[in-house]
Amino acid sequence: MLSLFQIRNDLKAIRYYYSHKDLFDNAFQETGVNDIISKVQIYNQMIKSASPKLYHVYVGLYLQGNTQESLAAELKYTPEYVQMLNKKLLKFLQENLECEKECV
Repeated sequence: MLSLFQIRNDLKAIRYYYSHKDLFDNAFQETGVNDIISKVQIYNQMIKSASPKLYHVYVGLYLQGNTQESLAAELKYTPEYVQMLNKKLLKFLQENLECEKECV
């Protein structure tokens, strides 16, 4: 089972990737695919089965690079509610990533 610490680190790397996607896409021609691409694909596959709210939190925080506060303002939620949704997202990913390894 992946720890929540590892999932948080993966999500930080995914956020970094999306904030510098053009650089990664351009460098691909010279260096080949970076390992983060496979992580992005795994996490993006997992999020497809999430609830719409968790999906929106994932996209808003990790693909679009919003902070929890800015996402809360955009969605008209409290920052505490977005923080709670992010924790649910982490648990969802942990459970589904575990199942992917064991259920396959």
